[in-house]
Amino acid sequence: METAIGRFLRYLSTERNASFHTVKSYREDLHSLSEYLATTHGRPPPPSHIQSIDLRGYVGWLHEKNYAKSTIARRLASMRSFFRFGQREGWMETNPAKPLRTPRQGRSLPHFLSTDEIGRLLAAPRRDHPRGLRDRAILETMYAAGLRVSELVGLNDADLDEEEGVLLVRGKGKKERFAPVGSYALRAIDEWRGVRKLATEFQDRPDAPLFTNPSGKRLTTRSVGRMLEKYLRQAGLDTRTTPHTLRHSFATHLLDSGADIRAVQELLGHKSLVTTQIYTHLSTAGLKAVYEKAHPRAI
Repeated sequence: METAIGRFLRYLSTERNASFHTVKSYREDLHSLSEYLATTHGRPPPPSHIQSIDLRGYVGWLHEKNYAKSTIARRLASMRSFFRFGQREGWMETNPAKPLRTPRQGRSLPHFLSTDEIGRLLAAPRRDHPRGLRDRAILETMYAAGLRVSELVGLNDADLDEEEGVLLVRGKGKKERFAPVGSYALRAIDEWRGVRKLATEFQDRPDAPLFTNPSGKRLTTRSVGRMLEKYLRQAGLDTRTTPHTLRHSFATHLLDSGADIRAVQELLGHKSLVTTQIYTHLSTAGLKAVYEKAHPRAI
């Protein structure tokens, strides 16, 4: 089982060009299945011996352990992909995960900040200290370009074209896109760059990270999360807010202001328009609230 999982993960990484985080998720999901089968069978059976009834037992166990429906759905998708790979490789005749039904999920609307709340957050970092200048540039850039936090920390100096006002962004599956950034973010980045060279180990070269820690090294996604938590407390904002909330806010504010949904899809780097459409529900909810407040015969 472990050998088959290893081959599948290598296939994802090399042939499918999957990101580190995608491979990590598949590894965790399949190892969870392997551990469950080791418990029920004494040791993990060869993949060719695994049947649908084994997988049904695993899914039932996940329900008993109160795993979220979204987690169960993701693990089912991982199993289907794994056994489909086995069919391609010739060590599975059928896909035992195919008959299993994915649990229905109510799609929750993403949390986002209002434009006023965004303004308070962006004003929180100090402008008289290098770290404050860096943090303000990070927040401005994430909101201006609708970046995932992994995309932000992966930015290099050469990825910013100041003259055109665009960033070269490497998204999921190593797909690249150009993301426009506004004048506020460009000014904030320029101020940060002016003090960044003070870092002891910073090297001024094209592949140098755009945003660094005090030692001149590339930031981690967790360090960005901790930084955001600090400014949320200072600004008195909702503690549910995460770096991804800025991306949600970016999309919601664009659609609320009349942006075309397909343009927003491109800006976010979504493969499918369905993924972007969740933000139209937020926009529609806002319109309905305005209607009910303003129209004399709405209520």
